[in-house]
Amino acid sequence: MDNNINWNFDNSYSRLPDAFRENVRPVKVDNPELILLNESLANYLDLDFSKTNKSELSALFAGNLLPKSSNSIAQAYAGHQFGHFTILGDGRATLLGEHINANKERFDIQLKGSGKTPYSRNGDGKGTLKSMLREYIVSEAMHNLNIKTTRSLAILNTGEKIQRETFEEGGILVRVAKSHIRVGTFQLASLSKKQNDIEELLNYTIKRLHPEILNEKDRYLKFFEIITENQINLIIDWQRVGFIHGVMNTDNMSLSGETIDYGPCAFLDEYNPNKVFSSIDRNGRYAFNNQPKIALWNLARLAETFLHLIDSDENIAIKKIENVLKKYETKYKNLWLKMMKSKIGINQDHEKDKNLIEEFLDLMHIFKLDYTNTFIALANNDLEKYTFMNEWISKLNLRKKINKNEKENKYFNPNIIPRNHIIEEVLNECKVGNYNKFNRFISLLKNPYNSDIPEEFTKEPSNEEKVYETFCGT
Repeated sequence: MDNNINWNFDNSYSRLPDAFRENVRPVKVDNPELILLNESLANYLDLDFSKTNKSELSALFAGNLLPKSSNSIAQAYAGHQFGHFTILGDGRATLLGEHINANKERFDIQLKGSGKTPYSRNGDGKGTLKSMLREYIVSEAMHNLNIKTTRSLAILNTGEKIQRETFEEGGILVRVAKSHIRVGTFQLASLSKKQNDIEELLNYTIKRLHPEILNEKDRYLKFFEIITENQINLIIDWQRVGFIHGVMNTDNMSLSGETIDYGPCAFLDEYNPNKVFSSIDRNGRYAFNNQPKIALWNLARLAETFLHLIDSDENIAIKKIENVLKKYETKYKNLWLKMMKSKIGINQDHEKDKNLIEEFLDLMHIFKLDYTNTFIALANNDLEKYTFMNEWISKLNLRKKINKNEKENKYFNPNIIPRNHIIEEVLNECKVGNYNKFNRFISLLKNPYNSDIPEEFTKEPSNEEKVYETFCGT
């Protein structure tokens, strides 16, 4: 079967010191059933499943059969969870290994929901089919919104009943990522009694993610600068589409710059900068407008782990890192302004642009306007229906007259996002085995900037449909 599929594993992470992983096999399930296969992603990975029957694929993605060249492990890491430090690891995921495609790109292939590992603590290590389908929807939507993200190759129904608030169908998601190395991985390494563990991890991560700087004299500082830039760009993209991650713990911040771990995430409906969806975020730590600050906080935690490798003089090392972190706020503000200007249809600079944007957002907040649909209405010259916007529209039109060569950029304002109430509608149909609406939704999300989207997939939620809390599914 392996030869037919074209697996090409090289499991470099497994060659790191033992502290970073535990060898583990997925827990076998009796009646796995392949629900969904992402053929476009499979093609990108140069994987060929055409000669493998559904039963074999089900066994493969359930972890009952492992590719010969794989080396299944659970990764170890630590993390600040809502500000509190703890030792963690993959408690419900098994990393099969690193597949290399024809373009020499390396991808982690991970089974999420594959059963207990040494890091499961009191959990069962399982996932619900509902939560896996939800991650598939959101991660593929993010990919098509041009936002860096892990992706979903396949979904399995395990044939088991998983106890959460009620008994639910069990599910496994096959997750694909550039890597699963996190800030929390470095936090764990920094605790190691072996002096070279953190240096070995750092060199490994540079070689894997940014080999172009491997031979530079100040490669550790350069690496931190790149990671910082990538996080700024990622958060800008989140803010662009109104995405709230929900759990920006250090163990959920990937050094590949990808969005990872779609637990209690959601997209804004009505605009509220202080919006929180996660049921466990009682103090708004990970609210929409706090995401840039939290990313900066997480970056500081990363820098702490290898300060001594930046410079042997701690004071000098701190100063170098502080210089990078001080630039974060300025870079973020500049990129945010540029992004928001594109969202309202202006690209050239004017001193009052920031005030214009902030006034628009304030009006959206005060009058509880939908984040996505209001920007679409603006792009379609349909804001006049909101009479309270008339004065602001006049200011915008005057601003555009000042610079007459403004160009609209449609790739800043999606026409469709995976709204929570739509996801719930789709998943409720999946519960009874009807995947028609799911498949249609996925198809529409492939072209989010297409203006011809049926209203049933773009509608704002009624009061009864509003989702106020989301849960991680563990």
